[in-house]
Amino acid sequence: MNVEICIDSVESAIAAARGGAKRVELCSALSEGGITPSAGLISTVRAAIDIELFVIIRPRGGDFVYSESELEVMSRDIEEAKARNADGVVLGILTANREIDVERTRRLVELARPLGVTFHRAFDVCNDLGRALEDVISAGADRVLTSGGAPDADSGMDQLAKLQKAARGRISIMAGGGIRPSNVRALALKTGVGEVHSSLSKSSDESAELGSDQLGHRIYLVLEDDVRAFRGAASATALDAEMDVRH
Repeated sequence: MNVEICIDSVESAIAAARGGAKRVELCSALSEGGITPSAGLISTVRAAIDIELFVIIRPRGGDFVYSESELEVMSRDIEEAKARNADGVVLGILTANREIDVERTRRLVELARPLGVTFHRAFDVCNDLGRALEDVISAGADRVLTSGGAPDADSGMDQLAKLQKAARGRISIMAGGGIRPSNVRALALKTGVGEVHSSLSKSSDESAELGSDQLGHRIYLVLEDDVRAFRGAASATALDAEMDVRH
């Protein structure tokens, strides 16, 4: 069971690595759902950890329908991630009709190679997830991060199971959205997914000390012990599945 942790700081990246995560997704502005981090943050995180580092490529918050100028920004950000030795990028482009923009997504996937590519939860906005899955596969992405089109992965378990079955090994289905140590086992056993994604972030006491909490600004950190607990629960799921196969 591969564990990916969403992070927005060097401290959280180190905690994720020490806690046993396979991969981190590096973002900035998580309050906006995550946008592309600075070159400085990418470089510093890369120097601090030796696990897989994937960088989100998202030029702004809001929807996932991008102009040509925004697409140019995304292309340049992919080049920056490659130059700073990232292992992969995370992206997603939709049409105004809430379908996968296959042509433009493929262009970015090809630009990103040989890095890995995850299609993010813009996928969950699509009208037809079955068709969207085929489109993401056609665009060449390696995995899709999804809650099954629901607000969280618990609510989308049935759809996640369908997507996992429909993928037939052509692409990895990575479940994300409200996954914690308490529910990762049940979710993975029901859906059969081999990868899970979580932020696991908690508000830091430092926020209140600095007075930033009163200003509406909070500092969120990933803690090593939380990642270890999450990793342990996910690993137990894999062992449970292996035991089922043997029996």
